[in-house]
Amino acid sequence: MRMTYLAAYDRELRTDAEVAHALSVAAHGPLRLAVFPGGRGFVSYSDLDGRDSADIEELIDVALAHFATLSGIDSIEWKTRGHDRAPGLGQALEHRGFVPEEEESVMIGEAAALAHPVDLPAEVELRRARTEAEVFAMEEMQGRVFGDPRWRVRVETTLQRIREDDTVEVWTAVADGEVISAGRLEPVAGTRFAGLWGGATLPEWRGRGIYRALTAERARSALALGKLYLQSDCTEFSRPILERAGLVKVSTTTPYVWTRPTD
Repeated sequence: MRMTYLAAYDRELRTDAEVAHALSVAAHGPLRLAVFPGGRGFVSYSDLDGRDSADIEELIDVALAHFATLSGIDSIEWKTRGHDRAPGLGQALEHRGFVPEEEESVMIGEAAALAHPVDLPAEVELRRARTEAEVFAMEEMQGRVFGDPRWRVRVETTLQRIREDDTVEVWTAVADGEVISAGRLEPVAGTRFAGLWGGATLPEWRGRGIYRALTAERARSALALGKLYLQSDCTEFSRPILERAGLVKVSTTTPYVWTRPTD
């Protein structure tokens, strides 16, 4: 089953699917070189076609040269995968100023297997966030959980995603009027997948099945939209939670990020 999931992931969720919402996309060999709002460059590919280390270094240089021709690019992300054959890639990226971020697990599961009922504490209610105030409360909670002082920046980004694509769903768990857990469902057009993103729960509410219930609710929505699989990139902290919900670790992913130096 793991290899079936992984093959579907490589075929359906890389290249075009990863850059579907980009402002612009250029192709060079196997690479898709995308620009996202906020001056973010992004490099995607399904594989590197068996290239050796010298060829891989050349691809990196081509990508950097491309983004250098564009104004306003403040960062570039090259998202590596643990199962790719890419000799010397990480070292070559670091030599060119990219910094590896935390390794994450690539998790996949069948939506039907995750859509089972989960008991919730009596005072907790699951809601789909639709208004600006609800999205603001969700992002504020996640900012606290992740210690991110820039969480307000994401409010407008999330609202814009919802406005542009009414299949994007934000789900929250609420107790006594406070958002205590949340996560997004993002169906991927033209694929059998929907993504589970943005999962967070306040520390005092963890271990009570709330995030598993949110996952099950999103799985039911995914099924209603005709999706077969759910996929998420998660930290080592979140991996056991998703495994208990029914997802399987199929690989790892490590973002390497170049950031424009400040004067």
